[in-house]
Amino acid sequence: MKDDLPQVRATRRSPRPVLGVVCCTRQIGTETAQAVVDRYLAGALRHADAAGLLVPALPGLMDAREVAPRLDGVLLTGSPSNVDPARYGQAEAVDREGPFDAARDAMTAALVEAMLELGKPVFGICRGLQELNVAFGGTLRRDMARSPELIAHHAPSDADFEDMFAHEHEVTLTPGGMLNRGLGRSTLQVNSVHYQGIDRLAPGLEIEATAPDGVVEAVSAEVNGAPVLAVQWHPEWRPEANPDSQAFFQLLGAALRGEALLSSRSRSRA
Repeated sequence: MKDDLPQVRATRRSPRPVLGVVCCTRQIGTETAQAVVDRYLAGALRHADAAGLLVPALPGLMDAREVAPRLDGVLLTGSPSNVDPARYGQAEAVDREGPFDAARDAMTAALVEAMLELGKPVFGICRGLQELNVAFGGTLRRDMARSPELIAHHAPSDADFEDMFAHEHEVTLTPGGMLNRGLGRSTLQVNSVHYQGIDRLAPGLEIEATAPDGVVEAVSAEVNGAPVLAVQWHPEWRPEANPDSQAFFQLLGAALRGEALLSSRSRSRA
């Protein structure tokens, strides 16, 4: 048995970086639960080659600063819930449409701040992009499905689940940005499954991609040496069939390992 130990140690993999994924609050029967849809975890952990830890949206029971030092980065996922307009100064808005998730709003805001203070990367998908824009001081618009000057950013209401994610449009990547350089592309065809999006872009965020109607579809920043990158579309949806989606998560993996993401427009925020 002793002769086998050196061989076991020699073939053991080095620990992978740890990605924190913030949970949503969901109702399961009569009880409240912490949940993350599997496809976010599978896409990120497989293509970023990372381990994962779920971060409960329980801000009354834990402090984000307790968790942040134990993580190498954070992913903010999409969700059926919307960011509460009170988070960006519009508590009295007449078009406040839920469902809302106050616990996730609070935990995400605190965790983003804690991670960036430590110079650790934060990535976002869909709601995650909206949360980051709000965290940096921006606002959201809530009319993406009904504004006549916009393209359709969501499939028709009678579309089934498959058709909802089959709804697509093109985005143009900003020259010199993290996505443009990291993916080696100037345009992408992306799915579009959102009723809300960026209205006023937050100070400190750079535009990474835009839709044909000018809507901001991806943003980035560099804070204390760490990258921030978020997209409005859903790269976690069947990434095995989409090399561009795989490349997004590979950028996440590089960031988790402390690699700089190429950008000719990087700026730092203290």
